[in-house]
Amino acid sequence: MKKLAIIGSAVVLFCLLIWGYFYFNSEPSNVAEDAANSTKTVDVLEENDILVFTPRKSDAGLSVILYPGAFVDALSYAPLANNLASSGFKTYVVEMPLNLAVFGKNRATDIIDEAPDEKFVIGGHSLGGVMASRFAHENNNEIEGVFFLASYPDKKGSLKNASFPAISITATKDNVLNKEAYNKNKKYLSKDTTFVSIEGGNHGQFGSYGEQHGDGKATISGTDQTDQVTNALIAWLNTSVKTQER
Repeated sequence: MKKLAIIGSAVVLFCLLIWGYFYFNSEPSNVAEDAANSTKTVDVLEENDILVFTPRKSDAGLSVILYPGAFVDALSYAPLANNLASSGFKTYVVEMPLNLAVFGKNRATDIIDEAPDEKFVIGGHSLGGVMASRFAHENNNEIEGVFFLASYPDKKGSLKNASFPAISITATKDNVLNKEAYNKNKKYLSKDTTFVSIEGGNHGQFGSYGEQHGDGKATISGTDQTDQVTNALIAWLNTSVKTQER
């Protein structure tokens, strides 16, 4: 009977995953598609299910690893990644199995192992941020900082004893982020955490994939929100991350 119960639970979980994939799965916008093309300042390529945005000229000395939100295609973060790379920060956007970072928490390992000369910050959007913090918790010597886009660390990804900084970026019209859980889990953030709130932004516009179920209506454009997130991350990278002594 116990074996049958386990099998039954596994079948239910599988069915829920398939339902969630087709119900919540989003498609990258045309803006995201355009941002995934190489430009005069950024080279873009896909290798090993990772989108890599490489600055052609300047190199800021830090690379960024981004984990997507649940059921969000990695390509949806191309506008943000292209902006960061245009400012000198090589950026890796990781494609996840079934578009769920919970199944790809350690995907950053291959990136880090194959680029021993690079220094990394890691983070993500929503569920991607939770999984990124778990990776950072388990690999703190490999990471220079963690960023959260409408996200937060849980106990398994606690950064409260981390020697590196973090940044938490939220949006005032975000109705998807669980505010109660967010406030409860602030205790797991790094002691050196920067907080930024995007006025008029929502959950879905941290990527570029259209409206998200249950989200609030943004009062700023997706481009405006992406630019504000970019500026906040660059300021954090150039101050809190680069000036730390590790």
